[in-house]
Amino acid sequence: MSINRLLELHDLAKRESRKYTRKRFLFAQLLGDQAKHFTGIVGARGTGKTVLLRQYAFEYDDAFYLSADTLDQDDDPWGLIQKLNQHYGFRTFLLDEIHFLPDPTALLKRLYDFTDVRILFSSSVAIAMQASSHDLSRRVRLINLHGFSFREYLTFTQDISLPHLELVHIIEGQWTQDHLRAGRFFDDYLKGGILPFSIDEPEPFYFLERILEKVITRDIPSVVRLVVDELETIRRMLRFVGRSAVDGINYSSLSKNLGITKYKAQQYVDYLEKAFLLHQVFPAGTNVLREPKVLMTPPNRLIYRDFEDAVGGLREDYFVEAMKQADIRFQYLKSTRGAKTPDYLIEEATTKLAVEIGGPSKGRQQFKGVKIDRKIVFMHNPVPEKGRLPLFLLGYLT
Repeated sequence: MSINRLLELHDLAKRESRKYTRKRFLFAQLLGDQAKHFTGIVGARGTGKTVLLRQYAFEYDDAFYLSADTLDQDDDPWGLIQKLNQHYGFRTFLLDEIHFLPDPTALLKRLYDFTDVRILFSSSVAIAMQASSHDLSRRVRLINLHGFSFREYLTFTQDISLPHLELVHIIEGQWTQDHLRAGRFFDDYLKGGILPFSIDEPEPFYFLERILEKVITRDIPSVVRLVVDELETIRRMLRFVGRSAVDGINYSSLSKNLGITKYKAQQYVDYLEKAFLLHQVFPAGTNVLREPKVLMTPPNRLIYRDFEDAVGGLREDYFVEAMKQADIRFQYLKSTRGAKTPDYLIEEATTKLAVEIGGPSKGRQQFKGVKIDRKIVFMHNPVPEKGRLPLFLLGYLT
């Protein structure tokens, strides 16, 4: 591709960024990071990685936006970046969907070691960049870009700006009335508002299904060798998880219901987690042979079931997503056969917290006999009660 064509695409990307006046919370962090390391943004398609990079290009005249999937097969990214740096004065390069380059790890290493340019890049397939990060050691810092937190959703869609809450604030009831009042928008958030592109798309699930198919047919095969039959098995796996109750979905149940080995089930779940479609939550305890609980990233479950039918699983999907967004350590609590037990264990600082996730009528019977510091039910209800807190409060953690 000619330099002139690249410059045209760069100018077009900057013009496109003008459509988006608001910026994801991560943008301020990117602007403040002036360290030597390169920065990689990894996240699902549709979370706004491309918009972030284009907004960055609009902010700085010496920043150049380049989408890797627009390059021709015979293009040399190293040579193009060298020319744009030496002859046109660009010093920061924003490489979008870098996993489409033939060898992104080698390119990043070479740029870091032999040039003084800065690199911000994005990828929709964490499996590609997480593997590369071990080779790149100190050269690259990876940042996960999730969908909207509930707090960020309120900022973008309702122009409501609320302070974030620490977990201890939520547990101790240290929120404001405004935090509670905004809970009236929580169902809209669960029904697709977590997707940043839903702001511009009145029917986001039409596009979400196509994003999912693109991940399966293009993103994952770009970094993992799979045969066509395996792609169909991956589709079936997502459909099975999406249509099932959350309890009991693990490597063994996937293996049994899909007719594949447990090893293959684990492998496919790993791929889908690194493509931001599934979550794995490992059980509390030291027995490493115990299998993780497999959930979906919200709101993907709604591709397969309507809201009323899926809401039980969607609540747990949301809880897991909120914990991961806030980088809070947690595990699921695995019960003995027939016994009731809380859903999850949170270990924060010196406090252990047993958590049950449920609807408005969820009680505390699962806590009987459980010896632990604190016990909380996070319920799908806007009114806090003793030992029972609104689930949406976890959306203020980030």
